[in-house]
Amino acid sequence: MDSFSTLIRTASHEQHVAAEASTFMSDLLGGRLGVEAYARYTEQLWFVYEALEAGAGRLASDPVAGPFIRPELFRLAALERDLAHLRGPDWRSTLDALPATRAYAERARECAERWPAGYVAHHYTRYLGDLSGGQIIRDRAERTWGFAKRGDGVRFYVFEEIPNPAAFKRGYRALLDAVGADDLDKQRMVAECKRAFALNTEVFRALGEEFPLSA
Repeated sequence: MDSFSTLIRTASHEQHVAAEASTFMSDLLGGRLGVEAYARYTEQLWFVYEALEAGAGRLASDPVAGPFIRPELFRLAALERDLAHLRGPDWRSTLDALPATRAYAERARECAERWPAGYVAHHYTRYLGDLSGGQIIRDRAERTWGFAKRGDGVRFYVFEEIPNPAAFKRGYRALLDAVGADDLDKQRMVAECKRAFALNTEVFRALGEEFPLSA
């Protein structure tokens, strides 16, 4: 029988692939969009991670979500440093969430407040993705727009407190396998994981509409 970490990964594979294959992300990674599109995407990430991390302290003692609350994963401070670099010191005054981003952030916040197992599903889709595919975005951003290697503008993707990402991800999957949820809640977690990927894909779709390649 497959472990839960394997189940949740394989069950959400289709949604994961759809998110990665979005027109916006393909154009961004292909160097076909300007730095403004990258900055706009970074703004949208801020709303999602603010929702994820605002309730982290409260969840630290939760028997289900608590083991996943790892400060070395937190991204909000790095995002804010990136936004200051991309938008200037007054970046907060122009911060604007797309409707799709608001829906995504609101769902993550709702899970953080009401359903710790659902929060874990969102936590998994975001942070393990950042440790994996996020490194491709960092590399392309450095090459395409000339950011200093692992410096301001791409710090969101730099996990300075995780020297061995592969080992960390193995440990994270072990936590998933041991998650304190019954079979029904695990099924709901898999569904929530799919929902998280779908919400993320909607953000990409909205960004694609805002930055059509023909523009």
